Amino acid sequence: MSRRGSFVWFDFGGVLSPPLDELFDSYADRTGIPTPVLHEAMAAVGAEYGMPTLAPIELGVVDERTWVRKLHAVIAQDYPGIDVSRSQLDFGRQWFAGHHVNEPVREFALELVERGVPVGILSNNVVEWEPYWRAMVDLDDAITDLVDSCKVGVRKPDPEIFALATRRNKIAPEDCILIDDLAENCASARSAGWTAVQFVDAEQAVADVRGLLGATVT
Repeated sequence: MSRRGSFVWFDFGGVLSPPLDELFDSYADRTGIPTPVLHEAMAAVGAEYGMPTLAPIELGVVDERTWVRKLHAVIAQDYPGIDVSRSQLDFGRQWFAGHHVNEPVREFALELVERGVPVGILSNNVVEWEPYWRAMVDLDDAITDLVDSCKVGVRKPDPEIFALATRRNKIAPEDCILIDDLAENCASARSAGWTAVQFVDAEQAVADVRGLLGATVT
């Protein structure tokens, strides 16, 4: 069945970005901070604010440099043998350096636009990281909208972010397709009336969206 009115929304982290494991492994190599330790520190800082792991920085409650200093403090307290001196306060610049967009996903987004299907990015992200990830993705001239948690004050999986995206684009929830790597985000999108495709890899996600769009994209 063709969905002529569809609007396809792409997540950034884990969909348009390289795999998250790759990003964490690269950061560990550069800084000497093991990935499990970084995960623990991120969760501890989130708990300090009574929020999920990355919510304080993805909602702009805390700035990047303050957040990194808090990570360092947690690591110094819990893992005093780990040297954090190679971990820079400009976290985003160090995190994204040398990485590239998931090219098959980007090419699919451009194909959709060429065929008249509007495309957006709906992402939990960080104000200070914007210059790095947007340059990596290089879709500014193609997307219809960017709904970024740090700009709108709400983040996935809160259903309000999906309602906000539909309101400001004057579209119906049933016209929206989300591609996201996290099951909880997909479930929330579905609860808001959207269709969601959980991203496992580019080939699978592209095939799933093609199936939903039917004759719109062949």
